[in-house]
Amino acid sequence: MIKVVTDSTCYLPEDVLRQHDIRVVPLNVHFGQHLYREGVDLTPEQFYHLLATSPVLPTTSQPSPGEFRQVFAELSSVGHQVLCLVISSRLSGTYQSAIEAQQTLPGAPVVVLDSFSVAAGLALMVLTAAEMAAAGYPMEAILERLERLRHDIRLYFVVDTLEYLQKGGRIGKAAAFVGSLLQIKPILAIQDGIVQPLDRARSKPKALERLLEHFEAGLKPGQPLQCILVHAQAFNETQQLAAALQRRFHCSRMLITEVGAVVGTHVGPGVVGAALAPMEDQ
Repeated sequence: MIKVVTDSTCYLPEDVLRQHDIRVVPLNVHFGQHLYREGVDLTPEQFYHLLATSPVLPTTSQPSPGEFRQVFAELSSVGHQVLCLVISSRLSGTYQSAIEAQQTLPGAPVVVLDSFSVAAGLALMVLTAAEMAAAGYPMEAILERLERLRHDIRLYFVVDTLEYLQKGGRIGKAAAFVGSLLQIKPILAIQDGIVQPLDRARSKPKALERLLEHFEAGLKPGQPLQCILVHAQAFNETQQLAAALQRRFHCSRMLITEVGAVVGTHVGPGVVGAALAPMEDQ
């Protein structure tokens, strides 16, 4: 059987992970000398409290190859094939750690795929792969579907400030917005594996409306879609966005989840976003 492995920036709800037996390798968050494994030692609530009260800003780091190797070896030793989907290699060194782990297990049936995404986009790919694996699809068919999905996913999000992306070095081409954002809310996208500027608005409600318009411009009317929404301490706004998406689109699947410490380090509290992609008959 094919087993799916991902990293902690996937942020699928715990019940979904358990239902599909998806294994998660945690990334790390550092507050000064203190190291926390995302989702293991630090919940989102604990993280955002620390972010608000700590005198130092956190930093993040990828898992070691050994952490991936342990999971790959455990699964492959009992006869499973392994499909590992991770955060974009242009945002983190996690992909390289997984590749190095794969290379230490020559002959093991392990495939590592760069999602070129994160959070909701990565979650869509992981959930699709796990469902196809459970339905008995072979690895080749799953990889073909994931290639299409990687191209089709639209991942857009609104941040309260670019401060965290800028300080964390993950700002990408959105750096073009810096310096002109007094009282302006940036609308960003993950495209080609990095943060890209999409639009801007003068308030959070207007920014979320513009985000919806960008989704409408890139998707076919009436097309069945799967959607995962993410937020950081902005559940009410995310519920409102979910209701608006349901009104405007044919959402066959919709999940809401909260981003944890690693993505939270780089986007800060208040972020609201969504990833949408076409549904396909499995």
